[in-house]
Amino acid sequence: MPKPLSLPFDPIARADDLWERRWGSVPSMAAITSIMRAHQILLAEVDAVVKPYGLTFARYEALVLLTFSRAGELPMSKIGERLMVHPTSVTNTIDRLVRSGLVTKRPNPNDGRGTLASITEEGRRVCEAATRDLMGMDFGLGAYDADECREIFALLRPLRVAAKDFDGAPASAGAGEDRPD
Repeated sequence: MPKPLSLPFDPIARADDLWERRWGSVPSMAAITSIMRAHQILLAEVDAVVKPYGLTFARYEALVLLTFSRAGELPMSKIGERLMVHPTSVTNTIDRLVRSGLVTKRPNPNDGRGTLASITEEGRRVCEAATRDLMGMDFGLGAYDADECREIFALLRPLRVAAKDFDGAPASAGAGEDRPD
């Protein structure tokens, strides 16, 4: 959990006021600063919940992705694509999960240069337990109700579309496929 700052004022609102006086009104500066602070807070909270399982949130996400696949395994390249991270980060994440006994790696029989990552039974057990704990604390978003969480998702979606994370078609998550593999 992040250490509470307990300031007698909102430092982002203060910065926004000072920014406006110096350079004019730029609401995007206050918005990005708020998003970055929220990221710090949320990452600290969820990492504190998954730490007892020997996980970081990034490792937890990889385990979840593997549980979503039909056979409990995916090519490393697909993991990186789905988690939207650089191949080096995927390798680091999966290698740490392998060392923890939560994932195994093997050559991909369909791609001579590729590697498959597979979740182990221990990995499934840890993933289920960590998921229960994260759901129990609303993934750090307990200050918001379900409708507000949907609104946050909707507000951030255009940013993700503009970054070309996906084509932006209004289809539901995972449309056209029942599993990520």
